[in-house]
Order: sequence, then structure tokens, then C-alpha cells
Amino acid sequence: MKFLVIGSGIAGLSFALRVARLGDVVVITKKGMADTATNLAQGGIAAVLDQENDSISAHIADTLTAGGGLCDYATVQEVVTRGYDRVKDLISYGVDFVVNNDGESLSLGREGGHSNRRVAHAYDLTGRAIETTLLELVRGAPSITLFEDHMVVDLMVAANGGESRCCGAFVLDEGGQIHRFVADQTVLCTGGTGKVYLYTSNPDIATGDGVAAACRAGARIANMEFVQFHPTCLFHPQAKNFLISEAVRGEGGLLFNRDGERFMDKYDSRAELATRDMVARSIDQEMKESGDDSVFLDISHKDASFIKTRFPGIYSECLKYGIDITKEAIPVVPAAHYMCGGVLVDEFGNSSIEGLMAIGETACTGLHGANRLASNSLLEAVVFAEKAATYCKENLERIKDRGQGTDEFPDPIQPTQELDENILINHNWDVLRRTMWNYVGIVRNSKRLELARQRIISITREIESLYANHKITRNMVELRNIAQVSQLIVESAMLRKESRGLHYTTDYPESDSEQMYWLVLSRQPKTQSWEFTVEHHPFTRAG
Repeated sequence: MKFLVIGSGIAGLSFALRVARLGDVVVITKKGMADTATNLAQGGIAAVLDQENDSISAHIADTLTAGGGLCDYATVQEVVTRGYDRVKDLISYGVDFVVNNDGESLSLGREGGHSNRRVAHAYDLTGRAIETTLLELVRGAPSITLFEDHMVVDLMVAANGGESRCCGAFVLDEGGQIHRFVADQTVLCTGGTGKVYLYTSNPDIATGDGVAAACRAGARIANMEFVQFHPTCLFHPQAKNFLISEAVRGEGGLLFNRDGERFMDKYDSRAELATRDMVARSIDQEMKESGDDSVFLDISHKDASFIKTRFPGIYSECLKYGIDITKEAIPVVPAAHYMCGGVLVDEFGNSSIEGLMAIGETACTGLHGANRLASNSLLEAVVFAEKAATYCKENLERIKDRGQGTDEFPDPIQPTQELDENILINHNWDVLRRTMWNYVGIVRNSKRLELARQRIISITREIESLYANHKITRNMVELRNIAQVSQLIVESAMLRKESRGLHYTTDYPESDSEQMYWLVLSRQPKTQSWEFTVEHHPFTRAG
């Protein structure tokens, strides 16, 4: 058995560890192993860990409320129910979550949208603690091979009767050579799409590689209109992509405008503890009305020693820029943060293409619906990693030898001409991201979406021409991917003619009960057509 895991965040590493006893596992990642969104995750992992004061039903209710009516109930129920065991798995691996003074019970944080404290954390460095622990275990596993600085270019998909079958992927190495990585089971764990936007909390690797590659291969892609903007990223000319965790508001942080006025209670009765979509939209509105570049998040009224202990990473990072959060407010702005849509998968992580799975942020499982509840993402990653691995174990005979018959995939012949004007890539990269930020951001309308669509299609055609006639580079592949992901987001946003969750349009400001479905897009594989097949996908609703 050969497994190909594309991505090295919590989803990919968790899956790799679980299938390491079933066969040979290759993990590829396009930068260093720890350059992932997981490593940047500050808040923690949500689960019902205090069973005296919390409940499965409460966590389910909070998730459904946040999801704006589009969560798949069966998925929510299963993920939340399995949460306790998956967190215990991480503890058994050696993840050092913070405990209370009794030395046993976990110190649990509370974040926006949660009715109880249920977020296990390692202060504000939770992602790093998980990533470091899992990486150490993966590096020590003899059947797992790691390839850093390797990037997926395209999936190898063969015709299998009337269906498609994934046999692995074409991968670009750090020297610019393309290799065939053959696999019986390929798993996309490439993270999110934040670099589609001008301002994002995501690492530079978040260019939607898995979603774009899957779409080109003909996979079904769902709910791409639901892009979550984190309400609070540090606003400073020298800071790049630094997130101010939602846990700061969970621990009492307050939002103020430049005049020192709290404003959240104007928009939502939950004030600073409202869900992310509401807080981000409220901050956006305040900034538009005032013309200011930021608002301010203040936790300085709390004890200084508590702040330094609870948020050591945020404290030290802000101090680099001359901001002492124990004494002053933090200037913050919203930024693209999390993709609630992605490659549509079933209850085990299988995509619509045989032999291709997707887990983590790359996948659309139905857990998040129209808006993700804070800290449910790491939970989803570990639950679906276990479910996908269990599926592989129980279906070994069906899975094995999928990688056979790849002779129809000869080693790709690249054009030898170098692109000597990289300004073409840099210019298109900048135009795409600015177009998405200005026209397809927190608040949308039909006119701006149509303008964005026209510009993106034009740019995408130019990119495809460059791609076809020049030697492939990593920058070119990433540019191609963000262009195609941008189009998926725009097309989906134009099709949803209502406001729901993270998708807010001034043309249709209310939710429409007739649009209680997922938008699923797909295209014919190996074509340059910009037309998509559109489905209205049903899902399991709460009884």
C-alpha cells in the first residue's frame, strides 16, 4: 500500500501517523514541515472536556447556530461526539495542553459563539505545540518519508470505466523538476486559501493548491462563497499576517473605535463574544463609517501577569512593534482567515474522485456550514483524520493497486523557455488579490462581483498562456491556483442571492429559506473551460 499525503498540518500528520502501519506513507509539503496554518493556530481545539458544566448538545447547538443553517447535522453530531477522544489522543501523543492548579483538569478557554469554556489550549501557542509534537512522531516513524520543498502541480487521474480514479500526483521539487508520485490513496491536506486576498492571517503557503488541483481533476467543490474573515489581525505597517486570537475577547478583551467608544453592542447582543462573521462585519462597518484604518482591542484592564501568562506569544510579538498590551490597546483589522468550503467529501473524507481524499481546511465536510465556530477547525482535522484512516484500514483490498496502470501518465515534458519577466507574475498576483479584497470581501454586491468575475477570467486566461508556454515554477503554479480558487469563490458568491453566515450582500441583505442548500461546482477535467456545472446539494438537517 502506498499513501500520498499532500500537506503537513494537523490533518495530514494525524492521518499519516494512523496509516503508517498499513503501508508506505509519503508526506510532501511545499515549504518547511512546520510552515502550516496549524503552526499559527493560537486559540486551541474545541471539545466537551468539562462534562460537569458542558454538554455534547450545547456544543452541537453552538456549532449549528454559528453555521447559519447550512451545517450537516449528522457531521456536527459525530465530530462533536468524537471530540473528547481525539483530544485525549493528542495528549497521549505528548501535546502539552495547559492544566489547572490541580495538575489534572485542563484549563479551558472560551471563544466567540461558545456558550461554555471548552477550548483546550497551550496558552496562545496551541498550534505550535500540536505541530511540534506530531512532527516529532512522524520523523520517527520508519514507514513515513517526508519531502520538504515539494509542491503538488496536478493530480494524476485515470479513467476508470465511467468514473475517475486518482493514482497520485505530479510534484515539483525545489530544483524545478517535476516527478510522478504514484499512490493507491492520495490525501489532500493543503490547508486554506487565504492568500487569495490582499490581507490574510494565513501563512504564505495558503494558496488553495488542493482545491485548485482537485477542481482541475474534475472533483466537486462546495460552499466556496463562505470565506471567514478573522475580526482581529494586528494592524501595523511592519507586521505581516499576525493574528490576535479570539481568545483575547474570550478572556475579556473589548473593542473600541478611535474615539474610545465600545461599539459591538450596537450590532449584536453578545457584543465581543458574538460569532466571527458578526464581529468582522461590525468592525468593517465601523471602519467604513469613520474612515479609520483600524479599530482597537483592549485587554489592558486585566492583570498584567495574567495577560503575559495567558497570551505569551501575542504579548511578545506586539512588544516587537512597541505595543505593550498590558498597558494599551492593540490596533486590529479583519483579514481573510478560513475557508469553510472546499473539496466536497463524504463522511470518511472521500472526494467524488475514487482514490482521492481531502481532510482539514481543504475539505468541505459540512461541519462549518455558512460560518465556522471558533476552534472547531482543529477538532474537524483530527476527527476526520481518524475517520479517513479507519476507512482505509477497513477497505484495504479495495484501495490497494489503485496506483497501478499509471503508464498512461508519462513524465511531463516542460517547455524550456524561462519566464524572464517575473513582473508578469507579480503584477497578476497583486491585481488578483486586490480585486478579491475590494470586490469579494466581507460585504459584497452583485455589481462588484460581476466586475471581479470579468477581471479574474481575463487574468486567468493570461496565466494559462504563460503556464503553457514557459518552464513551470512554484510562483507560477501558486498564481494559477489562486486565480482558479478566486473564480470558484466569485462564481459561488454570485449564485447565492441571499445573505447567510459569511456571505453578506447588500443586494440581498436577508436570508432566504428557499436557498437552504450547498452550492456545488465542478468542471470537466483537463479542459480550459471557465464554465462550471452547478448543483444544489442537500444535507442532513437537525431533527
